[in-house]
Amino acid sequence: MTIGKRFHPLLAALLLAPSSAAVYAQGFPSKPVRFIVPQATGGASDVLSRIIALKLSEQWPFQVVVDNRVGAGGNIGTEMTARATPDGYTWVLGFPGTHAINPVLYKNLSWDPVKNFEPTANLAVVPYVIVTGNNVPAKSMKELIALAKAKPGDVKFGSAGNGTINHLLGPMIATAGGFKLTHVPYRGIAIAVTNVIANEVQLAFGSMPSVIGQIRGGLIRPLAVTTEKRLDALKDVPTMIEQGFPGFVMTPWFGILTTGGTPAAVVNKINGDINQLLAQKDVAERFAAQGAVPAPWSPEQFTKELRADIVKWAKVVKESGATID
Repeated sequence: MTIGKRFHPLLAALLLAPSSAAVYAQGFPSKPVRFIVPQATGGASDVLSRIIALKLSEQWPFQVVVDNRVGAGGNIGTEMTARATPDGYTWVLGFPGTHAINPVLYKNLSWDPVKNFEPTANLAVVPYVIVTGNNVPAKSMKELIALAKAKPGDVKFGSAGNGTINHLLGPMIATAGGFKLTHVPYRGIAIAVTNVIANEVQLAFGSMPSVIGQIRGGLIRPLAVTTEKRLDALKDVPTMIEQGFPGFVMTPWFGILTTGGTPAAVVNKINGDINQLLAQKDVAERFAAQGAVPAPWSPEQFTKELRADIVKWAKVVKESGATID
């Protein structure tokens, strides 16, 4: 049927007018944004979040306020975002630990990692570094394995808590290398690294942002990185692959998720603004100084990565035997 001249002008105006969600997104933000970081200060989540929050606060008419909400392996801050109004004004800095590992470890979570969140803007992928104290007589993974095999269970590693990535890396590496380690959980990786320095524990598996300062200060010794190739920031440190761990690559994503049900137009507005920041030279340099690699994804790609990690880490948790409740 041809509408032609019978097409009502009011109907035409309505069809041509932008949707209310699009108009809302154009005016975003019209108030401060709460950026929840469910981890302690000093870790990768906190460091990267503050870089982006500062840049957005300079660009937007309202501030992006970082709010550290520590507890329950990141579940407290994550749940706050899941329960927030779906308007794009509450964010959480998520990573596989919060959105892929915790749903397996904790059986009674009140939120779903897919249904209750909108993957909004990924910030970076972050390598991990195996570090040891300067008093530990091991300067390579080969020497570490020999030490651990000579004294089974005596070599201890610290983590940010049961079920965290830097906990699960322990049994993954120990199993692959055929040796034993003893796990000591702390309330944050910064505390674990402090105890590595004090020789209370001999090892930690920390994200680059959480250990790069102490490495540069000579307080801890890096043994290996979990990237496919060596890092520019640590050119003298070999990869796990180089040291006899074929295919061992671990570079988790760190990204912003907002409350499920937030209009797509708002999610896309946030995504576009953050991706523009990630393309800026000064942001890339600040990320690189932390050992992080900017990884600007679309919301669709971010969702795909999240779903894949939920499957991947469920297997890792099961094989590790890690439990919380």
